Amino acid sequence: MDFSKLAQQYRGELLDRVLPFWLEHSQDSLCGGYFTCLDRDGSVYDTDKFVWLQGREVWMFAMLYNKVEQRPEWLECAVQGAEFLKKYGHDGDYNWYFALTREGRPLVEPYNIFSYTFAAMAFAQAAIATGCDEYAMIARKTFERILERSENPKGRWNKCVGATRPTKGFALPMILCNTALEIEPLIDGELLEQTIATCLHEVMEVFYRDELGLIVENVAADGSLCDTFEGRLINPGHSLEAMWFIMDLGVRAGDRKLIDRAVQIALRTAEYGWDREHGGIFYFMDRKGAPRVELEWDQKLWWVHIEATIAMLKGYALTGSPDCLAWFERLHDYTWSHFRDEEHPEWFGYLNRRGEVLLPLKGGKWKGCFHVPRGLYQCWRILESCK
Repeated sequence: MDFSKLAQQYRGELLDRVLPFWLEHSQDSLCGGYFTCLDRDGSVYDTDKFVWLQGREVWMFAMLYNKVEQRPEWLECAVQGAEFLKKYGHDGDYNWYFALTREGRPLVEPYNIFSYTFAAMAFAQAAIATGCDEYAMIARKTFERILERSENPKGRWNKCVGATRPTKGFALPMILCNTALEIEPLIDGELLEQTIATCLHEVMEVFYRDELGLIVENVAADGSLCDTFEGRLINPGHSLEAMWFIMDLGVRAGDRKLIDRAVQIALRTAEYGWDREHGGIFYFMDRKGAPRVELEWDQKLWWVHIEATIAMLKGYALTGSPDCLAWFERLHDYTWSHFRDEEHPEWFGYLNRRGEVLLPLKGGKWKGCFHVPRGLYQCWRILESCK
């Protein structure tokens, strides 16, 4: 395998096609912030602004400015988005709304904890890029809010009657594994270590189940499995994304056993989630093989495959596993042949089970400037290290 050539392929796609697409089409020069509802050619089809996607785009351009090249247009893009979020994205006490109008008026209350996590990541990278103390303060305050809400992430907006069937979900401890590293330079060292230790325990000892060899999305409040739609849910993409976060934590700690364990879970998850009839990884699965309640369960989504590609490439780079390399080749071939748009920049997000484009959009309520460019960046850098 020619790692150097592959590195150039990922680098070129990122710098020459994907980033220019977002720079040209997503920035709102009139009101600030970003449009994320972009059609195949980049035209705007809706002007509502979703706070978690605003945060992701700030993070993306600030991170690239910090780690790749100090391009003025990247910093300008990040700062104007950060200023929009600072002014309109929260309620004044750093509770971050989910959706805003184009002008910044709140549309959806701060029910979604991921508005918070990506705001924290955004302002942390923006603070590093600019040296702005206010941005650093916002990142720290937001991280505090996340920890305050960790036991009940949706707060008063939770629709469930918690006393009837109390559960806890995988998504927050999973993303905190990454968020903690993103804001490491800005927060107290003891708090950082405590957060990482808690998240590692949750991910690797509570949601990962030895009896299944898989990670479940929801468990009962006492950590036991529950036989419900939520309790049977397996999300292979989440599991694979989490495992490359865990690998990063293993590298930070110099813990080879943790890295090896993450690699084995990733391999098991990919094998479990792969569609042997049509190729690609299923979106949702049931650990008992029961029908899923989500109608989109068998779709093939961009982020699932990109995160799986990162996990396998990182696993190979860290351990030399031939199984990881084989999976990387399989996932590379699938993603580049199915999600990449040959006619217009950026990648498709949604395929049906057969791998045909289901929605031609390049961005919307859930897809923004994040998984594709982050995946291209990660793979580019990892492939460079494999030379």
